[in-house]
Amino acid sequence: MAMSTSDLLSKLNPTQHFPLHSLLHYCSSNVSGFPHSPSHFTISQFGHGQSNPTYLLEVGAEGSVVKRYVLRKKPPGTLLASAHAVDREFQVLQALGTHTEVPVPKVFCLCNDPAVIGTAFYIMEFLEGRIYIDPKLPAVAPETRRAIYLETARTLASLHSSNVDSIGLGKYGRRNDYCKRTIERWAKQYIASTSEGKPARNQKMFALIDWLKSQIPPEDSSGATAGLVHGDFRIDNLVFHPTEDRVIGILDWELSTLGNQMCDVAYSCLPYIADIGHDKVQQGLEVSGLPEGIPSLPEYLAEYCSLAGRKWPLAEWKFYVAFSLFRGASIFAGVYSRWVKGNASGGERARYTGKLANELIDAAWKFIEMKSVLPQHPPSVANARHYSKELVTEKDTLGHSNGRRFIPSQKVLTLRNKLIKFMEEHIYPMENEFYKLAQSESRWTVHPAEGELKELAKKEGLWNLFIPLDSAARAKKLLFGGSNNDLSSDANNLLLGAGLTNLEYGYLCEIMGRSMWAPQVFNCGAPDTGNMEVLLRYGNKEQQREWLIPLLEGKIRSGFAMTEPQVASSDATNIECSIRRQGDSYIINGTKWWTSGAMDPRCKVLIVMGKTDFNAAMHKQQSMILVDIQTPGVHVKRPLLVFGFDDAPHGHAEVTFENVRVPAKNVLLGEGCGFEIAQGRLGPGRLHHCMRLVGAAERGMQLMAQRAVSRKTFGKFIAQHGSFLSDMAKCRIELEKTRLLVLEAADQLDRHGNKKARGILAMAKVAAPNMALKVLDMAIQVHGAAGVSSDTVLAHLWAGARTLRIADGPDEVHLGTIAKLELQKAKL
Repeated sequence: MAMSTSDLLSKLNPTQHFPLHSLLHYCSSNVSGFPHSPSHFTISQFGHGQSNPTYLLEVGAEGSVVKRYVLRKKPPGTLLASAHAVDREFQVLQALGTHTEVPVPKVFCLCNDPAVIGTAFYIMEFLEGRIYIDPKLPAVAPETRRAIYLETARTLASLHSSNVDSIGLGKYGRRNDYCKRTIERWAKQYIASTSEGKPARNQKMFALIDWLKSQIPPEDSSGATAGLVHGDFRIDNLVFHPTEDRVIGILDWELSTLGNQMCDVAYSCLPYIADIGHDKVQQGLEVSGLPEGIPSLPEYLAEYCSLAGRKWPLAEWKFYVAFSLFRGASIFAGVYSRWVKGNASGGERARYTGKLANELIDAAWKFIEMKSVLPQHPPSVANARHYSKELVTEKDTLGHSNGRRFIPSQKVLTLRNKLIKFMEEHIYPMENEFYKLAQSESRWTVHPAEGELKELAKKEGLWNLFIPLDSAARAKKLLFGGSNNDLSSDANNLLLGAGLTNLEYGYLCEIMGRSMWAPQVFNCGAPDTGNMEVLLRYGNKEQQREWLIPLLEGKIRSGFAMTEPQVASSDATNIECSIRRQGDSYIINGTKWWTSGAMDPRCKVLIVMGKTDFNAAMHKQQSMILVDIQTPGVHVKRPLLVFGFDDAPHGHAEVTFENVRVPAKNVLLGEGCGFEIAQGRLGPGRLHHCMRLVGAAERGMQLMAQRAVSRKTFGKFIAQHGSFLSDMAKCRIELEKTRLLVLEAADQLDRHGNKKARGILAMAKVAAPNMALKVLDMAIQVHGAAGVSSDTVLAHLWAGARTLRIADGPDEVHLGTIAKLELQKAKL
C-alpha cells in the first residue's frame, strides 16, 4: 500500500527544534515565492528515513494559498567524518534539476551558516505523491506492482545515463576505485560506530570486509560502470505521481558521488535478496516468493541493463550484493550508535538497527556461499518494456531518435566523441606522413609519431576498447586470483579496456575504420585483437603472462598463421601444416601465407594453426600453438601485396616453418581444439572488420560530398548533376542498411553467442564489404584520376574492402551458411 508524502509527517521532535523566527527571516529573503509577512507558518517532521532530518514547511499570507516547502538539515551533535553533507545533496539536485530530465525536486537555496537554525540546511519543493515503504507492495494490483518495479529500473537507468561532465558534476567525486574506497570508508565508519561497544563489534564483519577487498571488480574512470551514483537507491526513496505509475522525484542524496554504478543497481535489488523489516532481516522476494506482478530479479536487471546499455552482471554479482549488504550493515550500526547518543532522526525505530546490522552481515555471507545467483544470460525484456516508459534521452549524434533499438549509452557516446576528436586532431593530419614512410626504402620501420599517439590514446582512455568485460575478468582471475594487489593500476586499466559489449564497441570500431592507420593506434587492430581474444579466452596463466600482457600494453605485436598457398584454406580442414608431438616439444613443418602482422618489426609471436593428428575426426585434427617468431626454422620469406599495397610496416607475409621446435606447453587449450578456438576467435574478430568497413564507407561518403561541392564539370558543380545525386542517395541508403545489420549482428552475438548468431554474422560479412566497395567506388569515380592514386585514402580503403570479401571468408561460404539456416527453418 502506498503512503502519500503527507502521511509520513509527525510532530516536531523536541530534540531537533530550531528557532522559527530566524528560519522565517532567512526563507523570506532566499526562497522564491516565500511570503515576507506570513500569517501562517508551521513545521512538521518527516518520520521516514534514518539520515538527515527532513521537515515540511507550510506558509501562507492572509487570503493566499498555503505553500509547502521541504527543509533538509544536518543532525545536531558530533557526527561521523564526511557524513550528512547537505551541501553535496544540494549540488547534485541543482545540477540534475537544471540540466537533465532525471526526476528530482527543485531546490531553492542552501544555507551553510549554522547561526540560522544550528546546522547547515537546504530548502526544496514539496512533491505530493506516493511513496511505497514496503517493497512487497501489499494491497497493490499486480499490474501496478510490475509497472512500479520496471519504472524503478527505468528511473535508475535514466539517472545513470547522465553525463556528469556536461552538467557540472565532473568533480563531484573520484570515478576510479569506488568500491575499494567505499569499503575502506564504511569499514572505518563501522569501527567508529562500535568504538564504545554499542553495538558490539561483529567479527564476521571484519571477515566480510577482507572478502570484499579480495573480490573488487575492475574499476577505472572510463570504465563501463563509472558515473553518477545515488548511493541509497531503493523504492522508498522514490516519489511516484499521485495517479500515474511514474517517478516524479528521487529523494535522499546523502550518499551520492561518482563511482561504480552497479553498486546502485545491486542496492536497488536488495528486496529480492533480503527482507529488511522493522526489527529483523528475513529471506528476500526471490526465496520467500514473489508477490503476483513483481518481475523476477533477472527481469528487473534485464530491463535496467537494456535501458542503461549495461552488460549482464553475472561475473561480479555476488560481490555487488555482498557489498550492498555490508554497507547497509555499517549504516545501521551508525544509526544505532546515534540512537544510543540520542540524536538519531529515525525515532524509536532506530533502537533495532544494531540487531539489523548483524543480521545483514549474516545475509551477506549466506549469499556469498550460494552456488547460483543469476542465470547465465539475461531473459527477454520484451514484456518488461511493454509496461515501461521509453527512456528519455536527447537525440544522439548517430541520428537515432528516442524509442528506437540502437541508442548508445552516455558512456559510449562520450567515448565516441573522444574518438572522433582524436581522429580529427591526430590521425587524419598524420596520414600523409605515415604513407610517405610506408612508400620509402625504410617502410618496414615504425613512424616515431605512432608511439607518441599510442601513449596519448592510453591517457585518453581510448585503449583496448575491443576487450569485453567478461573476458578481462576471466583473465584477471586466472592471472592474479581476482586480486587488485598483483597488478599495477596502469596495467589494470590496460587489461580492462572499457568493458564494452560487441554492440557498444561497434559504435567505436566504426570510427576507427575511417582510417587505415587508426586501429593500431588504439591497440584495436587486426590480427592483434583476435589474438588477444584467443589468449583471453583460451590461454593459460603462463601463456597469458608471457604474451597477453605485452600485447595488451602495446609493447609487441603478433601474427596469425592459418592460410596456406597449396590448399583452399576457406575450408580449414584442408590445412596441411603439421604440428607433431616429440617428447616435451612439438615440431612444426609447413608453409603459410597472408600471415598478417608477420612483417611488422614489433611482431614477436605467431599463433599457428596446423594438424596434430591427421587420423582424428575431421574437426579434431587441428590445433593452435604459440610460436616465438625468433624460433629457429621460422623464415619470413616475403611480403605479399594487396593490389599493390604492401601495408608496411605491418604487412602480410609468406612464412615457412622448417622443423620448428616449440615447447609442448605452448599449445592452446589442448590438442584437437583448433576449430573450437577458431570459432571463438572469428565471431567478434571478423565482425570488427564489418564495423570498420562501415567506417571506411562513411569516410568515402564524406570525401565524396566534399569533392562534389568543390569541383565543377561542364560548367556546374558535380553536386548539381542529377545522376550524381541519385547515386549518392543510393549509397547512403546502402550504408545505413548495412550499419543496422552490423549492429544487429553485434547485439545477437552479445545475447546469444557465436553459434546462435552465425546466420546474422554471415549476413553482415557479406553485406559490409560489398556495400563499402560500392560506396568507395562511387567516391573514387567522383575524384577521377585522384581517386585511384595514392593522393587520397580511397584506393587503399577500397583495396582493403575488396580483400575482406576473401580474407573474412569468401562470400560463397557465408551465403551457403545463410541459405542452409533458411532451409532448416522450412524443415521445422
